[in-house]
Amino acid sequence: MLDGGTTVIADGLVASGAPDEVAGAVRAGTRVWILSHMALADHADLEARALAAASGVICPSEHAAAALEKRHGLENIVVAQPGVEAAETAKGSEPPHIIALAALLPNKSQTELVGALATLKDLPWTAALIGADQPDPAYAAEVRAAVERYKLQNRIMMTGELTGKPLEDQWRSADLSILISKSESFGLVVTESLAHGVPVVVRQGTGAVEALGNTGAGTALDLTQPNTLASAFRRWLTDQELQHRWRTAALQARSNLPGWDTTAATVLKALGSGEGAE
Repeated sequence: MLDGGTTVIADGLVASGAPDEVAGAVRAGTRVWILSHMALADHADLEARALAAASGVICPSEHAAAALEKRHGLENIVVAQPGVEAAETAKGSEPPHIIALAALLPNKSQTELVGALATLKDLPWTAALIGADQPDPAYAAEVRAAVERYKLQNRIMMTGELTGKPLEDQWRSADLSILISKSESFGLVVTESLAHGVPVVVRQGTGAVEALGNTGAGTALDLTQPNTLASAFRRWLTDQELQHRWRTAALQARSNLPGWDTTAATVLKALGSGEGAE
C-alpha cells in the first residue's frame, strides 16, 4: 500500500490488473493517475474497476479517450499526445525503400503487408520489417513463411529489433513508412516517421490516423476492401508527383511536431489542477 499524500502515474496494463490496490491507495490519500495506452481486452471488468477507482486517467489520443468513454463510460479524460525528438532527415533510396517498424504481432498485420507487396514484383522497391520476433514466435514464423512463399527474400528484410545506428540507417534510407495495425491507441511510429521526413500509410479507424493528422504526408486506408493496400502502393511507386507531394508534406510536418516537453506540461497541468475522471 502506498503512503498517502503522494501522486503516482501507473501504467494502464499494470494498474488494470490491480484494481483493489488502486482503490486502496486512493482511499489512503495517494492520487493515482492511470496512463491508459492500450486496452486490457481480455479483462475489461478489471480495467473498468481500476479506471473508476483512479484519481484521473491520461490517454495518448482523442481516439483512445473516446474508446475508453464508450467502453467504460469515463469522461473528462486528459489527452496528452506523445512528443517526438528531433531526428535526422531521411535521404531515401533507389529503388524506393519501405519500412514497417513494429513488433511481429498479428495486430500489426505484417502478413497483410507482405501479401500486398507480393503483387508488386514488376516494380522496383525494397522493404524492411523492423521489430522483435520474440513476443509471438508462431506469428513471426508465419511472416517469414509468407516472405519465402512469395519468393521475396531478396526484397524484404526481416531485421529483428533494431536500436542505435542500425535503426537510424533504416530511417535514413526510408522513403515510406507503414503502420497498418488493426488497433492503435496513437502510433508513435507515425510521428517518428514525420520527424525523419518520411511519409506514412496507416489504417483507418485507429489512433494512427490522429497521429498523422492533416499533414498530407501520407494516407489512411480503409483496408476492409481487398487489394486496397496493394493499389495504394502501386500508385505511390508509379506516381512521382504523389511521391514528391507526400515527401514535401512530411518535411513540412517536422517543424509542427510537439516535443516531449509539451507532453510533460500537459500531464503536469492535469496533475496540478486535479482534473481527471473522478
